[in-house]
Amino acid sequence: MPRLPLIDPAQATGRVREILDGPLKGKHYAIFRAMANSPVALDAYLGLAGAATRASLTPGEREIIQLAVAQATGCDYCLAAHTAAGARVGLTAEQMLGARRGAIPGDPRLDALARFALALHEKRGHVTDADLASFRGAGFTDAHVVEAVVVFALATYTNVINHVAGTPVDFPPAPAL
Repeated sequence: MPRLPLIDPAQATGRVREILDGPLKGKHYAIFRAMANSPVALDAYLGLAGAATRASLTPGEREIIQLAVAQATGCDYCLAAHTAAGARVGLTAEQMLGARRGAIPGDPRLDALARFALALHEKRGHVTDADLASFRGAGFTDAHVVEAVVVFALATYTNVINHVAGTPVDFPPAPAL
């Protein structure tokens, strides 16, 4: 049961209505309806998510980060949503499960990405020189380092919103590990 009201888009007013009828038209998922309790929350999401889509990380790489962080924080909503999104951008079931486990055998680049995402989470951003060297050693650049932080921040934001709101999952559940 949600702990915050899920705003009905038909009843929304002002800036919330503009966002739900504009950039989020046709995407009235429970997470956005929970965020719709404040236009600031929706604007923050749109700004960070919009910036992340312009990253040099591929859509699949961004989903690897999202899945690793969602598993680490125990966000069932984001696990479900990003499993669906990962499939849409071409990730295999094995890659998505690997991201959630923090290791993707057979793909050194995605493996390094999943490990780096978990290092960001577990160390609260205080990654070591070895963490950075391992990430860079898989072919990632300094731009990728900071973009991974942006996607990590977005994942953390949405995970926390869902935990606080008790957002009901409106995607097929993610497979069990």
